[in-house]
Amino acid sequence: MTGPDAAGLEIPRGRLVRSRVGVASALEAAFSRELTGYARIEPDSLLADGEPGVVTFAAGVPRAAYCERGAGGGEEPGEDHDRERGDGPVEGDSRGVDALAALAGPGPCSVELYELPADALAEVHDAAEFSVPPGAPAEELADDPSLAERARERAPDDAHDGDASALESFLADEERIAAIQEEARAEAEQRAAEWGLDGELE
Repeated sequence: MTGPDAAGLEIPRGRLVRSRVGVASALEAAFSRELTGYARIEPDSLLADGEPGVVTFAAGVPRAAYCERGAGGGEEPGEDHDRERGDGPVEGDSRGVDALAALAGPGPCSVELYELPADALAEVHDAAEFSVPPGAPAEELADDPSLAERARERAPDDAHDGDASALESFLADEERIAAIQEEARAEAEQRAAEWGLDGELE
């Protein structure tokens, strides 16, 4: 994960605590065990849009999100994670609430949960461009308003400052959301055609 501007954000490999689960199950598990660490979300199909993403947690509450969609590479946290650093975001990557929209594209995903010490995530949690409102992953990735509300209730007060308004602004821009999702759908259909699996997405 490369960081804001010229700074690089690194997430070391954590201790695997759960693997090969769906997004909804992973978010619920992270909340129930009060996980401090991250979820690695990866497409489960050749037809999906290829690049993995990460959602981080503090005591089970989502704090940040990143998706490497369009950036290439797709390396895991802890493995050659210090990519070449440039001036600003890598072309095509998505951060914060934008990353959630990218991760919500078509196709099934599998998730691995990793545990980390809180200080290992301090840098990414302090970077505003990666931050997400506490309930946003549950709503956007799992369609689970109950889990979203529980996450908001557990989150510290300062986790809501600025983030909620950023999400509201993003969700108000329906055309932007539709464009991201349509792009993901088109890429998946193109991949299906290349593999001769045109009917798989219907």
